[in-house]
Amino acid sequence: MVDVAIQGEPAFPAQNDAQNIPPKTTLRASDAVRRSAKRTREVFAADFAQPSALDTPPQPDAAPSDPSPQDLAQMTSVSARVRNEYAHVRELPPALVQKQVNAQAGLAAKRKKPKAEEQASDSAMAKMIENAAAQRPGQQTNCVPQSMALTRIQGTAGAKEPPNAHGPTPQRDTPSTSLVRRDTVRQQKPNWHPPWKLFRVISGHLGWVRALAMEPGNQWFASGAGDRTIKIWDLATGTLKLTLTGHISTVRGLAVSPRHPYLFSCAEDKMVKCWDLETNKVIRHYHGHLSGVYTMALHPTLDVLMTGGRDGVVRVWDMRTRSNIHVLSGHKQTVSSIITQSTDPQVISSSLDSTVRMYDLAAGKTMGVLTHHKKGVRALAAHPTEWTFASASPGQIKQWLLPKGDFMQNFEGHNSVINSLAVNEDNVMFSGGDNGSVGFWDWKTGHRFQYEDSIAQPGSLDAEAGIMSSMFDLTGLRLITGEADKTIKVWRPDENATEQSHPLQWAPSLGRRKF
Repeated sequence: MVDVAIQGEPAFPAQNDAQNIPPKTTLRASDAVRRSAKRTREVFAADFAQPSALDTPPQPDAAPSDPSPQDLAQMTSVSARVRNEYAHVRELPPALVQKQVNAQAGLAAKRKKPKAEEQASDSAMAKMIENAAAQRPGQQTNCVPQSMALTRIQGTAGAKEPPNAHGPTPQRDTPSTSLVRRDTVRQQKPNWHPPWKLFRVISGHLGWVRALAMEPGNQWFASGAGDRTIKIWDLATGTLKLTLTGHISTVRGLAVSPRHPYLFSCAEDKMVKCWDLETNKVIRHYHGHLSGVYTMALHPTLDVLMTGGRDGVVRVWDMRTRSNIHVLSGHKQTVSSIITQSTDPQVISSSLDSTVRMYDLAAGKTMGVLTHHKKGVRALAAHPTEWTFASASPGQIKQWLLPKGDFMQNFEGHNSVINSLAVNEDNVMFSGGDNGSVGFWDWKTGHRFQYEDSIAQPGSLDAEAGIMSSMFDLTGLRLITGEADKTIKVWRPDENATEQSHPLQWAPSLGRRKF
């Protein structure tokens, strides 16, 4: 390829076009830029009052380290913004400035040591080194000093003999630099409890047995199921005594009054009914819930009824006048269980929002919220003689101390959706899962001494072996469970069991959770 030059013009253009610009034109442009910057400063000088180096003409012999006009312009912009927007916080208050000055003065005074103190410390250090050397005759000079060595206390489990075991015994007067085995928290050994065995199976319902209630005389008990009926059974023989009909949906809660011949029931049809057991008829209706009612409880000393359900509130009713005394709010999802007691907190409720709330009944306000659970809390159970209660969520059972709701311990091992809890006076707690698993626990220590699976009745599916409700009778020697196979099962302790025939299977757990 051949380069062709046009006649009268060079073959290549000039490499520096700035050389062709006349000097007068360059000076005129610089003067115009400088005058414009000066006028701009004069316009805004009242606000900024920041001196600018652009007021003076550029010096041709300026040092290369001087800031460029672009840097000066950026600095002027930042200074103007600081003066305009951060004027009130540019300087610290005088009191804070004085405090910092005093602190710095005190720190400087501490750093200054008198010469006598330094000499005394040097002599003390030299004496300490001489004593340390005198206490270790025969040792090499390059050994680690005794005060800086990590030694292991002899006599502990798993301790090994040090390499210089045949030499002089090292002193152990420096506990801060010794490895000492920390004493573990000793766990209380659980009491022995006899195993529980199935005693009787009661059939009669045509749906899941979702509710149970014991009569104060311990003669009979009531059950509610998905067949919309309430049945009353004889506790001694297990025979059916009475069937009550009136609900149009699944019966979810039952309660028997200890002072009146009344039976209370709630169901998914939004209805709360009061039955007169002398006439076997409904005498009162409690209207107010906006959705299904899933749980209910009676106050032990007052004529007050508490109900909760899918609308996420606990409603307090006057038993006689049917008036709604309080609406205890706070839960964000379905209220699953309610327990009551005579002292504050008189109402405790659990919800599927994974919280447990404690209420002041007189004020109608929340006293405390327990947020330890990670999933929905489906069951609550209060100890009959102690101020403690337990709450259950899928895979977790926690024990709490009243009245503040202090956490006590975890019951570990029941890895299923726990639908029901029950506790008796002998410190035996029962937990029932939706997969048919049954657990018996020692209330004091949280030890599970029995675990088995409930067997569905013949003709039912294996998936119907689920525990829906449970309760102990007043003696605590009979356990009644309502199950998904439409049966009611009665359990009782094995009378022939002894500590020799059924020894306690327990060992301290090192990985037990504490929250």
